[in-house]
Amino acid sequence: MTRDTADPSYTLPPLGNNPSTEAQGTSPGAFANPPAIGTPLTFSSPDTPGMPPPSDKTAWDFLPRGWSRNPADNRESKIESATTQLELARCGVITPQMASVATREPHLTAAQIRDEVAAGRMIIPANKVHLKYKLQPMCIGRAALTKVNANMGASPVSSSIDEELEKLRWAERWGADTVMDLSTGGDLDACRTAIIQNSTVPIGTVPIYSMIVGRNIEDLTYDIILREIEKQAKQGVDYFTIHAGVLREHLPLVRKRLIGIVSRGGSLLAKWMLYHNRQNPMYELFDDICDIMREYDVSFSLGDGLRPGGLADATDEAQLRELQTLAELTERAWAKGCQVMVEGPGHVPFDQIEYNMKLQRRLCHGAPFYVLGPLVTDIFPGYDHITSCIGATAAAYHGAAMLCYVTPKEHLGLPKKDDVKQGCIAYKIAAHAADVALGIPGSRDRDDELTKARAALNWQKHFDLSFDPDLARAYHDEDLEVDTDFCAMCGHDWCSVRISKEISDFYSGKAPEAQPAKKALKSPGVSEEGAEALKQRGVLTQEQIQKLAHKGKKAACHSDNVPDPEKAKLVQVRTLKAHGVTVSEGGL
Repeated sequence: MTRDTADPSYTLPPLGNNPSTEAQGTSPGAFANPPAIGTPLTFSSPDTPGMPPPSDKTAWDFLPRGWSRNPADNRESKIESATTQLELARCGVITPQMASVATREPHLTAAQIRDEVAAGRMIIPANKVHLKYKLQPMCIGRAALTKVNANMGASPVSSSIDEELEKLRWAERWGADTVMDLSTGGDLDACRTAIIQNSTVPIGTVPIYSMIVGRNIEDLTYDIILREIEKQAKQGVDYFTIHAGVLREHLPLVRKRLIGIVSRGGSLLAKWMLYHNRQNPMYELFDDICDIMREYDVSFSLGDGLRPGGLADATDEAQLRELQTLAELTERAWAKGCQVMVEGPGHVPFDQIEYNMKLQRRLCHGAPFYVLGPLVTDIFPGYDHITSCIGATAAAYHGAAMLCYVTPKEHLGLPKKDDVKQGCIAYKIAAHAADVALGIPGSRDRDDELTKARAALNWQKHFDLSFDPDLARAYHDEDLEVDTDFCAMCGHDWCSVRISKEISDFYSGKAPEAQPAKKALKSPGVSEEGAEALKQRGVLTQEQIQKLAHKGKKAACHSDNVPDPEKAKLVQVRTLKAHGVTVSEGGL
């Protein structure tokens, strides 16, 4: 009896775009919705039954008085007064920043970026002052690649300006698209200025932190609020977290929460409201805040002051009431000409993530959603970069445009340099996984090239294409200091990749551009960073690590040990044979 493989018993779901430019491999493509640039469903996931549909409104429905829905009319009458990326987009202008962003988002044209900004579905956080320094413009929106933010900042008990600048450089190196300075101690103005002047990525802050330095929250006045916001705008901050959505009437809804208010800004303002028996001053001053932010083109990051701090409080009435207020503030900010993104929850059970993303998309008319995590479990302190990047992947797939990283120090203390790296990498994984799943054009190309190098057993290209080549090389060399046609996991005889490559009917491992220079090559050595990673693992001795890094005892075939080149070659051959590599006495 034979099986009819031409009539499979399964049916694939509707397909979206293929994330591989050349549709390499045998995967049918993404299971996301087909891309619809210029609509609320630019890159989106299919809706689970019961999910809120997208809004039929955009920023075009919330224009300042006297503005037209026709860009040509605005260009004729409003161009002289246009000052923000949003206003210029409403005039039909492609700004230098939009053109620059298009080079970083190769699947989008500058005109498409302009149109997404005009619709309010994308922001370009680029303070005019910061543009005079080292800022390289980027965008945040669901039509674009998913972005990652890294938090840092000195506390009253830890860190310094130099340490924060080192964290900034480290975050930029490991892929942070924006950085938030959340300093609450030390010389806040000096630290902020240093970060802005040295940063190539947009910088965000939470201005209320500086407002209460040297005073009690109860002493905060409207004048202090506006002066601090204007000062930071003049310094060059690109986006502000403003907790204007926490209202007096929301506070009774928090009483039965297991962990109350976990947002620093939200808790401070709640205390202010209860003490003064008045409405949130950020809400009452919102129009004045808009005027300041519009002047410098500072983007709003509307803060979620009532975000849940534990799974037991997720998607509760307090959180959703605040989200409704944030939707109102989004409309008001657009009517003032300001760019807006909205912040989202931090601890959410996995099953509730899609609803949270799609409710925000509807209520806030597609304004970019900037989400912390979310953490999908609460019992892994020390590993919350992992618990949260799981939720972050789902959040981005279902609509979040930027993910705020979480480090291993979350809930435990101020992150150090390596914590920043671990948080960035976890969230680059989440962002990239979501982009591939959404079918963003070209998002899988690097994966495909690495897969071909892996299939061809081209170790160096494999490492070069990886996100952290130093670590990949170090982990490989920890077991086998030779690049050959197997690794230490399976050995030669059991290597499935080698066997697949040898089967003539298979394409696997035969891509011409993926082939290694030679079948077996001595490892070029572990880098300083790779050696440090091995040291932290504690598997090898310091002497063994130094040997791998070529810093300690020189290799047996080194010219200092064997002056004659031919004899040195024989020593190297014997070393390879000792690792199970079949080579001739004539060399590699």
